[in-house]
Parts: sequence; structure tokens; C-alpha cells
Amino acid sequence: MTRPFKVLVFLVVLLLVSGGGLVTVWAQRDREEPVTILGPWTDTQGEQFEQVLRSFGIPFDYQGTAAQREVLLSKVQSGEPPDIAIMPGVGELAEYADQNLLKQLGGLYDEDEYGAPWKSAGRTPRGVYWVPVKADLKSVVWYREGEKPAGSPAPLESWCIGMGDDGASGWPGSDWIEDLVLQREGPDVYGKWALGDDDAKWTGKAVRTAWEAWAGLLQQNGEAARRALLTDHRGAPGKHGLLFSDRGGCALEHQGSFARSFYERNPAGLTDSAPLLPEGPYPVRAHEVTGDFAALFSDRPEARNLIEKLASREGQRAWASFPNVFSANQQVPPKGGPVGRAIADRLTGKRPRCLDASDVMAPAVRDTFYEAALLTIARAAAGTDLDITGLLTDLQKVQDAQPDRDAALETVCSKP
Repeated sequence: MTRPFKVLVFLVVLLLVSGGGLVTVWAQRDREEPVTILGPWTDTQGEQFEQVLRSFGIPFDYQGTAAQREVLLSKVQSGEPPDIAIMPGVGELAEYADQNLLKQLGGLYDEDEYGAPWKSAGRTPRGVYWVPVKADLKSVVWYREGEKPAGSPAPLESWCIGMGDDGASGWPGSDWIEDLVLQREGPDVYGKWALGDDDAKWTGKAVRTAWEAWAGLLQQNGEAARRALLTDHRGAPGKHGLLFSDRGGCALEHQGSFARSFYERNPAGLTDSAPLLPEGPYPVRAHEVTGDFAALFSDRPEARNLIEKLASREGQRAWASFPNVFSANQQVPPKGGPVGRAIADRLTGKRPRCLDASDVMAPAVRDTFYEAALLTIARAAAGTDLDITGLLTDLQKVQDAQPDRDAALETVCSKP
């Protein structure tokens, strides 16, 4: 027997004898590796989130970015996804679930503590793949305290509008159109449209007339439309958000509850958007809501434990104890103050709620939606033909090209 062969035999025997020990060593190493988390929160809110995570006693490595969609895609394509990803795009998460990249969360949290549509937001025909760990309210308008608007539509110059964003410019425009579809047509039509149902096509009357109403608002003032196109939705750094930046005298902002964090210490009130939308006033048919959803890319016990703690009643209470953080968990008490209570009541109360339509859509449809919103406002600024029919025809073509999604949501809106 040659020496190399003897060495090989010795190593094989050693591995067979000590196999259990090697498994133990690798398991110990796995437990010591921090849970990697990719999320949307940076700066102060990122630090607050990390403070909550530290209270769980589980080693973690958190990366916050405003471009989590792009960062997550890059990590997945390189074969190194985070253990946990937190993002608003349920439609995007559904694609990862269809690729068998997500782990089911069944049994990790009490679904009954999350009211509709939050409960159904995590459940797909294939199982539970994500859970809302932060909630935000839409279908509201912010105003400077003491300057409550009249209950009728306002001209374009009154609106503080910004289309810019680090990773998804144009989504504030999609929010306007979504809210118009919801308040004009109601939750049933809105839900079918969000899910790509043939009964509510992009080219149908419901979406077309809502888009035309928004376009009519933009055409009132080309300069105001141009300013909105070139402005970041958060306002300039250090300017305390669009509502308090003295941009052309605007006094109203159609924005989600997260905008409150941009205002810093400036007092602002909120009211339902329906009476103020173009071609209104409309009755309040429902409220659009959005969330940041946590999903598992790994089956490590430490990662599952961390999601379990974060989604629990106690974890949500800890996270929602910070300013401008709201939970979809019905066991988390409302925040103090009239504005906080108003937001919490709309997030978990009895009035119908619908998930943000573009968040539910397939990523290709969502991105085309954002681009079409930008094109509409750019054409309004330039005074050229808006060609809404052409934009909606292109959107329907993108929708028709999407494959069936096994992990798509079954419902978008809660029942009244």
C-alpha cells in the first residue's frame, strides 16, 4: 500500500469516526453566525429597529437601505440572500416564494392577532410566507396644524407633491391613482384590479377615469407639475418634509403616515383624502394601507426565532413604542395623541382597508405603473398630449404577459 493511499484511508476512517463531532462543530458555528437582516429603515429609525433587535438576545447583522429591492435581488442572484428580508413589495416576495426561495412561517406567530387585510396579506394558497412587522396608513392628507382644509378638491398649487425616490421614483403618483380608484369604485373593483383580474383591466373604465381625474389635476399648472416631477417626496435634506418647505405656498400633502417622520417637530394634522381628491368630493369608501413584511430566506433556527419574537405581541409593542412606528397587530395599544390615535384607528378599526395595489402587483407591472405615472406628469409639465389610452394599453400588455403566481394573494381588501 503506497503512502498516499494510506493517508487517504486514514482520513476517511477519521471522518467516519468523528462525523458526529464534526456535525456538532458546524452546528455550533451556525448558531454563532449572526442572523443577517435586510430592511428599509436607515438613520434614526434604523437605529431604533436595531435597539428592538438587540432586546431579543439573538446575534444579528442588520443592513438598512432605501433600495432594498435592488440590494435583495443582487444578493439572491449571487447566491447569498439574507436570512430575513423586510420589504413592502408583497408581489415581489410572491415571486421569490414561487421560486422556492422562501421558507414558510406557519406557527411562528398568531395570525389571529392581525386583523384583515393584514392576516390575509401573509397567507397564500401555498402557505404563510411573510408577516407585517410595521404598518402605515394611506388615503389621508396632511396639513399644517390649524389650517385644516375645506372638504372639497383643492387646486394643484395647494398640493405638496414630489415624485423622486432613491429606488422607485414615481410611486407617489401611483398612490394618487390607487386612491382615486378605491374611493370612486370601492374595494371590490380596486381589489380585482390590484390582483390583475380580467374584470378590472387597466384599460377599463374604472382605472381610465381615475387616471384622467389625476391627469386633469396635473394639467392645471404646468410649472407646478414640473416642480413635482423634479422634487424628492421627502423634500430637501434638513427641510422638514414637503409640507414645511414653503414650496410655492403648498399646504396639503397626499402621503402615507410615514411622512410624519419627515416633519420632525413641526405640528401637522391629517384628514381623510376622499373629499379632497380631484373631481370629488367622494365618500370615504375604504383606506389604503401598506406594510413592511418580513420573509425568511433561510431555515436557520436563529432566524426563525428572531421573526417569531419580532412578530409577537411583545415584539410589536416594543417596536411600536417609537415615534412614527405603527403595528398591524391588534393587541398593540394605540399611540397617544389625536394624530397617533387617528392613524391606529384606521389601521385596525372596522372600516374597510385595502393593501397598496402596486405593492401587490408583480414587479414588472409595478415598475411599468411607476414609469407611466412619471410620463403622465412629465407630459403635463410640458403641455403635450398625455396619451393615457396608450399608457394603459401598454400596462395591460405587461399585465397579460405575467405568468400565474402560485404564491399570489387571494384577497387585497378587508370586508366592511
